[in-house]
Amino acid sequence: MADSTHILICRGTACLSSESQEIQNELQNQLKNRGIEEQVRVVHTGCFGFCARGPVMVVWPRGTLYCEVRVEDIGEIVERHILGGKVVERLLYRDPKTEINTEKIDDISFFHRQVRIALRNCGLINPDDINEYIARDGYKALGQVLTGHSPEEVVNIIKKSGLRGRGGGGFPTGLKWELTRKSPADLKYVICNADEGDPGAFMDRSILEGDPHSVLEAMAIAGYAIGAQQGFVYVRAEYALVVERLEAAVNQAKEKGFLGKNLFESGFNFDIDLRLGAGAFVCGEETALITSIEGNRGEPRLRPPFPAQKGLWGKPTLINNVETLANIPAIILNGAEWFTGFGTEKSRGTKVFALAGKIGNTGLIEVPMGISLREIIFDIGGGIPEGRQFKAAQTGGPSGGCIPAKLIDISIEYDTLLEAGSMMGSGGLIVMDDRDCMVDIAKFYLEFMCDESCGKCTPCRVGTKRLLEILERITEGRGREEDIGLLRELGHGIKATSLCGLGQSAPNPVLSTLRYFEDEYIAHVRDKVCPAGVCRKLSKVRIIPEECKKCGACAKVCPVGAIKGAPKELHEIDPEKCTKCGACVEKCPFKAITK
Repeated sequence: MADSTHILICRGTACLSSESQEIQNELQNQLKNRGIEEQVRVVHTGCFGFCARGPVMVVWPRGTLYCEVRVEDIGEIVERHILGGKVVERLLYRDPKTEINTEKIDDISFFHRQVRIALRNCGLINPDDINEYIARDGYKALGQVLTGHSPEEVVNIIKKSGLRGRGGGGFPTGLKWELTRKSPADLKYVICNADEGDPGAFMDRSILEGDPHSVLEAMAIAGYAIGAQQGFVYVRAEYALVVERLEAAVNQAKEKGFLGKNLFESGFNFDIDLRLGAGAFVCGEETALITSIEGNRGEPRLRPPFPAQKGLWGKPTLINNVETLANIPAIILNGAEWFTGFGTEKSRGTKVFALAGKIGNTGLIEVPMGISLREIIFDIGGGIPEGRQFKAAQTGGPSGGCIPAKLIDISIEYDTLLEAGSMMGSGGLIVMDDRDCMVDIAKFYLEFMCDESCGKCTPCRVGTKRLLEILERITEGRGREEDIGLLRELGHGIKATSLCGLGQSAPNPVLSTLRYFEDEYIAHVRDKVCPAGVCRKLSKVRIIPEECKKCGACAKVCPVGAIKGAPKELHEIDPEKCTKCGACVEKCPFKAITK
């Protein structure tokens, strides 16, 4: 055998959907058939982050990364690489800028600017084996806390670290722990908010799929710090793999004595149960989540009192999201000063983003706070495909805002994003190019927010619906001059008067696109034109005579027969028949058709 002692195969949700389970089975069968199964260890892991290139496989000790592996590729990998010691070139990552194949995972530009703290174990360990987590210093932080620190000292470590909540608002984590600790009560609770509902977001899911024990350990540490003995992970039921791995992790931790009675012989008791949500976006809001766990319809409550004073079943409750908790063990082990060495003065540490949209490398990334949007898009994301121009990036999920191209050098941190009209949110980052219509983007997110509104308060229930109706009117060519001002007035009113964070942030996509792309709204309203050609009722598909080569390719693909013209003659598009589907635009080899 020429090479390989250790092979890692991603079995996160994205790779599983592309048959990574079957790939692993085939690999193990082929190794067994060749009698070398004892010499090569095959390990399934969580997400590597390189989602656009999955299924992903890494062969050690050389660290060779193979992308988009298929079951039929396994025979060649075994024969050529594992037995022959030669790399399978066609399965390597090809850098879109240099067009050069990159063999080693550490040499791929996607990973260069990343600093992995919350994702430190994802893609490196088998999430179903607690021993692999222990081998990576797992539960060492819990033991250190229980045997060497008072609860007050633990709270102070988190406060000094500067860690802020990664779930959206960015509230100081240590302060939240301190407030909950100081609330007098006979019972207290710790809740992990794993109700990740943002479109295009998969940060929390990937952490729980790839490293569930880091969150369980952090919850036990938090329980000790605030004086709680019971924790709950509130996770949406659609995350079937997360639920499966969490249940296994909880059982393994109990068997090892890391959950349950008298942890580390300290006299401290702590247990964790799962609670499954039904997929309501509003249940990501703390008080709605609490209401759901209590068995009621998920609706937010008036605050104060805050959960730290009166939360689950009326008892003081600490709620942190998955990514926030995933940082805790690393902070305890390495110290608060170590953590403050990453990020900026007001935004310490790193942030995990789900990078998606019009981007070369779709995937999961973790970068230091303070990195620029340009670095994320072009150094890590690989730039905009097809040579298109970057137009905007949506940060913070459906309730975030759009950052325009002119702010591409903005520092990614809590306060700067708020100043720009967006927010950090939980970490969704959707990239848009020059073919996207910003009015249509705003409408898309408003549709989502309208559907997800619980309906408890009038500003959110009715106000978002009125916003959506105006946007629909504008994108259908029925917009009025006063609509632009009405959008602003209504948006600010909803933000100021809604009960919870969902309603208070719902108008952000509208207000941010109005702030930076008002010219597109004006084009829709006054000129009855969609500059990007996205809004069908405002699109005008036409053939540019001086560019047309009279090949007839457009007429052949038109599904409704709207393009007429004799062979070798200039064709015309019948506007009455044209459905503006764009098939002719994509087919024309000479780019002679616009919309």
